[in-house]
Amino acid sequence: MHQTDYDIAIIGGGLAGLSLAILAADAKYSVALFEKEEYPFHKVCGEYISLESHDFFKRLGLCLDDWNLPVIKKLQVSDLKGKTYNFNLDLGGFGVSRYTIDNALYELAKQKAVSVFTNEKVNDINFENDHHSIKANKKTVTAKIAAGAFGKRSNLDIRWKRSFAEKKTKKLNNYIGVKYHIKTSFPKDRIALHNFKHGYCGISAIEDDKYCLCYLTTAQNLSANNNSIQQMQKNVLYKNASLKKLFTESEFLYDAPLTISQISFEQKSQTQNHVLLLGDAAGMITPLCGNGMSMALHASKLVFEEAGIFLQQKISREQMESNYVIKWKKQFASRLATGRMVQRFMGNEFSTGVFLKLMKAFPFLSQTVIRSTHGKTF
Repeated sequence: MHQTDYDIAIIGGGLAGLSLAILAADAKYSVALFEKEEYPFHKVCGEYISLESHDFFKRLGLCLDDWNLPVIKKLQVSDLKGKTYNFNLDLGGFGVSRYTIDNALYELAKQKAVSVFTNEKVNDINFENDHHSIKANKKTVTAKIAAGAFGKRSNLDIRWKRSFAEKKTKKLNNYIGVKYHIKTSFPKDRIALHNFKHGYCGISAIEDDKYCLCYLTTAQNLSANNNSIQQMQKNVLYKNASLKKLFTESEFLYDAPLTISQISFEQKSQTQNHVLLLGDAAGMITPLCGNGMSMALHASKLVFEEAGIFLQQKISREQMESNYVIKWKKQFASRLATGRMVQRFMGNEFSTGVFLKLMKAFPFLSQTVIRSTHGKTF
């Protein structure tokens, strides 16, 4: 007979959800994790992780030093025409696909006796009598704590009428993401971010001599091109000479790109209906600043710390939720604000050019912006 009552139930099996599950299982808590997909699978993601997360992976049980992953220490940014500007990344990062890293964490979670339910979409979470009831397609469980790591946009956001999901569409809340894996000639120690009208595209090395090519743009850009991704790429992205070269001279490894719509960079709450939210469900940093994956990993540690104190009956549920929100904002609020500020400069020929010229002319300014979007080892 399968267990139906848990200490912690986690909705979403990406980096944030899997990391939280592993931490909780290591602490001998019973954990259920729901993932709507079947591992391994691809996700729309830039696939660059800041080195601030390196030691945390070791704590989880993954020694990435053995993976021979590309280490990224340089940043290249281009304006809308393709003129490039180069910067150093003091902290740096590494490249790895979500297909690989998420699956490794999934296998680790199973080894640690996490009850992982795949192909299970959670339709509702109810809170009653100090317990959560998590209702999925084929399974219902209860838990003392529920954590939502369900990504950028979910059916639960709509069901809960979260404020960002109900706002009228505008620049910060109606983006689409498009991702490819490619083979190309590009320095493995560099991540590039190429601007185009109302969007930008990143490229960086991942495992097995492959590269992640991922871009973000407005839904308006797509609709203006007959909702054709290929047409939009030729009419809009190719106006940046660096992007045209990438798209026309690379080998594309997907039959079709991965896509996601209705991406929002609006401010989000970190709790909802007594569910602790983490990862993109709690707030997204703009890809120009990278590092969303490190934020997701770090947030899992913050949730675990407060959840543990609550499960030991040392604080109330209200204190747990309040402490988590305070810690989350202390760690990430300024990063998100900087990201939104940088986002507003990009996608326009004049403002993008001015911003990049200032960044290049004043190295202190560029390093301040880069550092403000990264954290410290946790």
